[in-house]
Amino acid sequence: MSSKSLRPGKTGYIRILSVFIILTFSIRLSAQLRDNINLADHDDKFYHLGIALIVNTSHFQVTPHSNLLASDSILSVNPENTGGFGLAGMHTFNLSPHFEFRVVFPQLMFSYKNLTYSTTFPNGQKTTATKQIESILLGFPLQVKFLSDRMKNFRFYTLGGVNYQYDLSSNATARKADDLVKLNPYDFSIEAGVGFQFFFPVFILSPELKISNGVINVHHRDPNLIYSNTIDKLKSRMIVFSLIFEG
Repeated sequence: MSSKSLRPGKTGYIRILSVFIILTFSIRLSAQLRDNINLADHDDKFYHLGIALIVNTSHFQVTPHSNLLASDSILSVNPENTGGFGLAGMHTFNLSPHFEFRVVFPQLMFSYKNLTYSTTFPNGQKTTATKQIESILLGFPLQVKFLSDRMKNFRFYTLGGVNYQYDLSSNATARKADDLVKLNPYDFSIEAGVGFQFFFPVFILSPELKISNGVINVHHRDPNLIYSNTIDKLKSRMIVFSLIFEG
């Protein structure tokens, strides 16, 4: 038998090359399909940790006191929207494929709320005075999230919950001063929002928009203060945008 008969013919080379190409393509396709699903085992975790960067806009819902009608110096009180920022830790517990329970702690937010007063002097001259009320809010939100089915590396969710807050800069015990509007340190809010999860190879990015409405009166009314005795109740209103990074 000649050595020539031991060599594969042109057809054999083509078959070997075809098999090699198919195997290579199959391996690459399998890898691509696997790589396209980032953090595929994320939903199997019972607990995961995250951090949130927060910006907010807030104002007071003002309920005027009957003294406002009788006041000769203050004509009206109007709330203004002002901005703030914050930082929070996210602790999320997986309850089912579509429900999660989230504890946000610590949550520290810097918030500014303005009240603009229309005033008049004894000579009849009218002017405006703006009182900026600064708050450093230590919050403890508890939230339940409802999540959609995952669409490859995207998913959206809605949430609802409550938020207990303590104002570290509360001035309720401050000495009397005519230009003060005093606030109680405690607040309790109901929250609702929507968010979107984008799955990356090593983390999840979630832009989230939330509305927070205070349900208790935070005004520490003092009838002896000019800018306080015309207000009956102040309730906090806040819109919060967060960028959440989770692992």
